[in-house]
Amino acid sequence: MTAIPQGRTLRAALLSALCALVVTGLTGCSSEDPDAGTNGVGKLSADQIQRKTLAAAESADAVRLSGNVVTSGRTYKLDMSLKDEGGMGSVTAEGATFRLLRVDEQLFLMADADFWSGGDADASAAAKLNGKYVKVPRTDPSYKKFIGFTDMDVLLDGLLTLHGKVETDGRHEQSGTRTVRITGDQGSGGSLDVSLEGTPYPLRMVRGGGAGTLTFSAWGKNFTLEEPKKGETVDYGKQLPTS
Repeated sequence: MTAIPQGRTLRAALLSALCALVVTGLTGCSSEDPDAGTNGVGKLSADQIQRKTLAAAESADAVRLSGNVVTSGRTYKLDMSLKDEGGMGSVTAEGATFRLLRVDEQLFLMADADFWSGGDADASAAAKLNGKYVKVPRTDPSYKKFIGFTDMDVLLDGLLTLHGKVETDGRHEQSGTRTVRITGDQGSGGSLDVSLEGTPYPLRMVRGGGAGTLTFSAWGKNFTLEEPKKGETVDYGKQLPTS
């Protein structure tokens, strides 16, 4: 006859049997708590997570974003550092790369000679503009076109958007940081990875409809913005050449 376990042995046997029966992996049968050491956002509903991460993004003083954005059939590759007072970084479109720098309302653009010679600038003018910052006049059509790339509020409002029914889609990781993912219409309306560590900032956005993928980092980390020195700039006049 098999001996009936007593005391601790009996309790251990019962716990083992219970954990074997509970196939859903409820807390208590495992020493791992998926929310241990997190900010607790993973326990919230998808709508609550979305509200918290958007509020975190809106309250941040600075951010760096990089990746691709597809709009009006054109793909833009962005690598921008942004804050309320302006922004700086690079934009690539249709094989041409240029740098943007905005300090308050002053916008500067730097590109190589090929970029300028692709417009209506002659070869000698393009050579002078090569590798120099050009101040973009506020009356120039390019000002309105490019300043949006340097505006933190405009970019975040336009990019951090999920379409359709918002749901959670498990735990993930972004650059070593644990995240919870929320999606719109099961992914067709986009997906957003939200940090489970510290402030629940958005860390990765896959836009719906194949409209690009962006990563966000350096939230709240300040950086220096300064207008370029005189030797680094060229005054082109009241209007830039059309590129």
